[in-house]
Amino acid sequence: MSSTPNTEQASTSPRRRLSREERYRQLLDVAWRVIREEGTEALTLGHLAERSGVTKPVVYDHFGTRTGLLAELYREFDARQTALMDKALAASEPTLTSRATVIASSYVDCVLLQGGEIPGVIAALAGSPELEKIKREYEAVFIEKCRSVLAPFAGAIASAGLWAMLGAAEALSYAAASGDITAVQAKDELFETIAAMVSRNARGGPRGGLAVQP
Repeated sequence: MSSTPNTEQASTSPRRRLSREERYRQLLDVAWRVIREEGTEALTLGHLAERSGVTKPVVYDHFGTRTGLLAELYREFDARQTALMDKALAASEPTLTSRATVIASSYVDCVLLQGGEIPGVIAALAGSPELEKIKREYEAVFIEKCRSVLAPFAGAIASAGLWAMLGAAEALSYAAASGDITAVQAKDELFETIAAMVSRNARGGPRGGLAVQP
């Protein structure tokens, strides 16, 4: 009598049912993988269901629409970026050099951690008024965080400069992600952009590497 394991029985053994939170995590992970391997245009709810090994109603139950899925992907990216920046700020010195380095490094690092997927998500966001609104809301929060972090060195920073800084951050990060420039080059250039913006706005306050006065 053969001692070979009953592979059919093993293959038909019931798998553990994922909790809603575990399924949500799985779907987002697969969604990022689809974007990385096939591009953003390939990311439909139906295709996500197929790649995840679930039925379409499961995916629709979690995200509702493709717009909802893209919004969740962007929210996850933003949350990761915020956590990375907050952790680095908490460990940084109260100097312009240190704080500007944190802003530049955390922004570029977060994009690189997500690889080439996030530019496609950003492009998709721009194609939908609903998604563009979500993106702008998160960008406004980032702008205000940077304004607060840099205020001790420049006083009130004009919004135009902060939005220009964000535009540079996106462009440099995506150039690094695509290999057009190195991560170090992206961080260095963004640091210089931030430092120059602060210098233009400074009105007799601390400059350069000076510490924040108590």
